[in-house]
Amino acid sequence: MFSRLRPASALLARASAASNGLGVGARRTLVTGVPQGSAVWKLGRLNHVAIAVPDMAQASAFWRDVMRADRVSESVALPEHGVHTVFVDLGNTKIELLHPLGDKSPISGFLAKNKSGGIHHVCIDVPDIAAALDWLRNKGIRALAEEPKIGAHGLPVVFLHPKDCGGVLVELEEHRA
Repeated sequence: MFSRLRPASALLARASAASNGLGVGARRTLVTGVPQGSAVWKLGRLNHVAIAVPDMAQASAFWRDVMRADRVSESVALPEHGVHTVFVDLGNTKIELLHPLGDKSPISGFLAKNKSGGIHHVCIDVPDIAAALDWLRNKGIRALAEEPKIGAHGLPVVFLHPKDCGGVLVELEEHRA
């Protein structure tokens, strides 16, 4: 059970690296590849983190009763996406609980590989989804669909291929100012 604990020497080496600016606590410099004001589109805020769950009632109860979230929605079926959704509103962002709806649900495959569930995707707001898609496609980033669909919030969404996004399934959701 404790075989994964690091020996004290490893912790000391890590602390030493941190004090030399090489590890934990090191200052980081923001580097951008796009000059200010030249971007056609820009990433917005984190809209939600989606978690695939094998039992929606149990997951909803966990966030409401154990984690004490004030606002946990009712389950809503989204047949066009093959999922049931529940949103846990945290004030500064949301958690979306996903459960399969029907045999062709994309969440079924995820849960087959991850029996206990887990983080499925992150969703980030963009002001113009068409401009974002055009820019990303020109950079070699693939979308999972040719055109955006209407998502759980009634707004256009598109998913980006995880192989092009560092292993993360990214959803973009349009939020115009």
